[in-house]
Amino acid sequence: MAGTRSEGEDERITPCIAGCKDPALGEILRATAMAALAAGRVLRSLYDKPHRITHKGTIDLVTEADVASEQTVLAMLREAGGGIGFLAEESHSSYEDLPHGPVWVIDPLDGTTNFAHGFPFFAVSIAYAEGTASKVGVVYAPMQDELFCACQGGGAWLNGSPMHVSGTSSLQDSLLATGFPYAIEQEVEGVMAPLTRLVTRCQGVRRAGAAALDLAYLACGRTDGFWEINLKPWDTAAAMLLVSEAGGRLTTYDGKGYTPYVPEVVASNGKIHAELVGQLADFTRGERVKNEK
Repeated sequence: MAGTRSEGEDERITPCIAGCKDPALGEILRATAMAALAAGRVLRSLYDKPHRITHKGTIDLVTEADVASEQTVLAMLREAGGGIGFLAEESHSSYEDLPHGPVWVIDPLDGTTNFAHGFPFFAVSIAYAEGTASKVGVVYAPMQDELFCACQGGGAWLNGSPMHVSGTSSLQDSLLATGFPYAIEQEVEGVMAPLTRLVTRCQGVRRAGAAALDLAYLACGRTDGFWEINLKPWDTAAAMLLVSEAGGRLTTYDGKGYTPYVPEVVASNGKIHAELVGQLADFTRGERVKNEK
């Protein structure tokens, strides 16, 4: 029954489940959060060990921790219920067509480069989606032991307490975050032009290297806005729900509707969104992402 704590369950999960209006989504949130916490324990155990690093691209890394974390998540979610597909960065990463049915969208280690260098800003990100619409989202930052959860229509939570976006009302007073794509050598102008425009129009810009956590920080009011290009669905599927359920807004650069399958995102606390879109609209790409396995 949704809202009833299971034996051995992390107490932070219970209020999040209780907030879900749909009991079925509450049970999915329970399974999602427990999988994220378990994967986070795997990452924490491997953090200060020597790493086996391979490359998917020049600066696109994979470590043994990515694989171990994903295996943990997949095993737990398969036990939680059948009939749900998987879109996972390391082992189920193909999405030539947009999903139509229920699907788990998994990033077992968002911020792999940070992890490989011992920079403690990384997370496990898991969403349950129906088609392109996220219904449950969990982001867990193991080194800070911060569990971010959201359920459609049920609000967003940080370590069991409700969280909300900031009240900052102007771009000039805002702290923003952004990220750079792995193929940055092909995208220098597309990255630097928006950055050059925005860095002088706000209080500061942070580039910490894990989009799921960037969006989670926006959802809990630590930053006021975020933008990035060429993210994959597993980077934002969970955290976009955190933002929207915490009172924020996500669109494309030109203000159109956002899903994790489009090539750009601008997110904000809502109050500065028009200003952000006004600065970024010139740089919109306006087309659906194609899979680049």
